[in-house]
Amino acid sequence: MLLSEIKAIFHSELDLLYPAEEVDAFFYRMVEHYLDLQRFVLVVQPALTLSKKEEQPLFKGLARLKNEEPIQYILGETHFRDVILKVNKNVLIPRPETEELVSWIIEEYQQSQDKGLTILDIGTGSGCIAITLAKEFPAAKTVALDVSGKALAVAKGNAELHGVQIAFVKSNILELGYHPDAKFDVIVSNPPYVRDSEKPGLRNNVKAYEPEEALFVPDKDPLLYYKAITKFAGEHLKTGGNLFLEINQYLGKATLALLQEEDFTKIELKKDIFGKDRMIKALK
Repeated sequence: MLLSEIKAIFHSELDLLYPAEEVDAFFYRMVEHYLDLQRFVLVVQPALTLSKKEEQPLFKGLARLKNEEPIQYILGETHFRDVILKVNKNVLIPRPETEELVSWIIEEYQQSQDKGLTILDIGTGSGCIAITLAKEFPAAKTVALDVSGKALAVAKGNAELHGVQIAFVKSNILELGYHPDAKFDVIVSNPPYVRDSEKPGLRNNVKAYEPEEALFVPDKDPLLYYKAITKFAGEHLKTGGNLFLEINQYLGKATLALLQEEDFTKIELKKDIFGKDRMIKALK
């Protein structure tokens, strides 16, 4: 079958579920991933014909897209800043706003590459934050914590893939059961923060496939992870160390108030590229 015909099938099957430009993106990502062909291939080879074997993964991927499964899980990988990470249903798919949080940390510590920073990533998931920081600051001692053993397995695999040394710890931050020997210069976290009442507004590819325990919090206590993390950071950050948090856009003021109550200073609430309150930095 002609590759152009397969593209037309993608649109006929998916255009009612996704915007046309997103369908294009799905198609070309699969072509690049499975066939190792660049997205301009149809421009230079409009009559390119695929064998049955070459067609197979594209049509299998199409079937999964029709069920609204995330493209990242279908391909088993995603891009985060300048790295490719393996992902599966046991970890959240890293978001652009998390890239912004990491960029903020790098900007703050860009002069510290050789000073041996100590960094803790709470709720590491795929390891996207910890791995990016470990690559950026090779002299740093980086620890990554998660309650899920399956998520840690993914993160460990990604760390090995990128050749970075990270100490992985299985622990539940809500139980405050992790007691490190040393204090940290940086503690960073992107914890669960989507309230149960916000669930109906999420796309099906999020609600049906991404791990609920990494996404949702009860409406009656939406800051429960931030309370635990803030308490932990108050005890385990060095004086002059910084806590960086990704937050619920609707709970910026409440999160600020929590940090103020715990005696953090120079608290800065920052908007993401969409103008939403999305991240906080606080000084110990």
